[in-house]
Amino acid sequence: MAVSFDPQVCQHAAECVRGLPSVFDTARRPWVTPDAAEPGVVAEVVRRCPTGALRYRLADGGTEAPERPTSVRRTPDGRLLLRGELRVTDSEGAVRETPRAMLCGCGRSAGQPYCDRSGACGAAEGGAAEGGAAEGGRPPVADR
Repeated sequence: MAVSFDPQVCQHAAECVRGLPSVFDTARRPWVTPDAAEPGVVAEVVRRCPTGALRYRLADGGTEAPERPTSVRRTPDGRLLLRGELRVTDSEGAVRETPRAMLCGCGRSAGQPYCDRSGACGAAEGGAAEGGAAEGGRPPVADR
């Protein structure tokens, strides 16, 4: 099994670290060691990542099947969490195909259309991650 990480869309919801610290350990390099747990367990934790920053490929070539039908959920703090067969075009015209994405609901993110928590919806106090955990104190991307 291989796990890939896209730091450009990661917003440090920490679902991976909380879900499987033996595999996802930001104090270790490399910080992702997919062989430290069963592939099915690693895949389940990767699917918790609301942004789609983490992806997996199984040894047989299988990847995450997108949810059907596609779902969109607005969080209490305004972020848009999408799951499904997605094709997201960023402000520079780059297209990213992904089964999960966290998009900006307030229109103020510097990384449009992705939520980077720089606008009103990201600045909301007490915002909760998918799964209900608070997301304060996120380390910078370089530390992941």
